[in-house]
Amino acid sequence: MTEASVPLGDDAGTTDARSATKATSARPTTPLWLAVTIAVVFGVLYAYDVWEAVGNLVGLNIEAGTLGVSLTGWGIALLVVALVVPFLVFGLAFWLGRHRGPLAQIVLFLAGYAVVQALTLDLSALFELGGLDFS
Repeated sequence: MTEASVPLGDDAGTTDARSATKATSARPTTPLWLAVTIAVVFGVLYAYDVWEAVGNLVGLNIEAGTLGVSLTGWGIALLVVALVVPFLVFGLAFWLGRHRGPLAQIVLFLAGYAVVQALTLDLSALFELGGLDFS
């Protein structure tokens, strides 16, 4: 048997196939300046929700104090959840979109913002409808 008739191992064939697959399936990454710009623009929207949550937490505590009552633990817990959710959703959208293209990042931030808005609406509806009664 000569060297020319020796079959090549699987390593040579699979390495070429893997490198060809990597080259064709590479995702477009967003330049850093564009990723930061997208994050800042959507960060302003998420920050507004945080500001609303702080306003609700402080305002409802003040309003309850003027009425001579206090909020229950569940009420304060709901208000704190409304405060934390925008941070968590923004962080998750940023983490999921970190190696994706700009359109995918925008879609992730928009979907996250829609989730934050839906949860904020649900939490405010709980307060308007009399809240949760665990007694």
